[in-house]
Amino acid sequence: MKKFLILLLALLPLVAIQAKPNKQTVVLYCDLHCQGCCDKIMKNIAFEKGVKDIQFDMEQQAVTVTYDADKTDVPTLQKAFAKIGKPATTRKPEPADHDHDHEHQ
Repeated sequence: MKKFLILLLALLPLVAIQAKPNKQTVVLYCDLHCQGCCDKIMKNIAFEKGVKDIQFDMEQQAVTVTYDADKTDVPTLQKAFAKIGKPATTRKPEPADHDHDHEHQ
């Protein structure tokens, strides 16, 4: 029994090292009109399995999500965004060129 406990204690640091989260970061682009949009995302996406941190950039319409890649992935995060009515993409949207649209009418 004593040998088992010594072995267990010796292996404990190895288990702790393997338990570290596999942190990844992704920038997702979606419509962020106001603080309410950010609040909605924070209330819902922050509790998705594996999400560690969320940062917002309203000017760029970007949400930076840090997550544990062992627990979730980008497609799963995108599904979670779509579920709350905020479809998100990893590609930055092109700015709309409204003047160009009027030239063809």
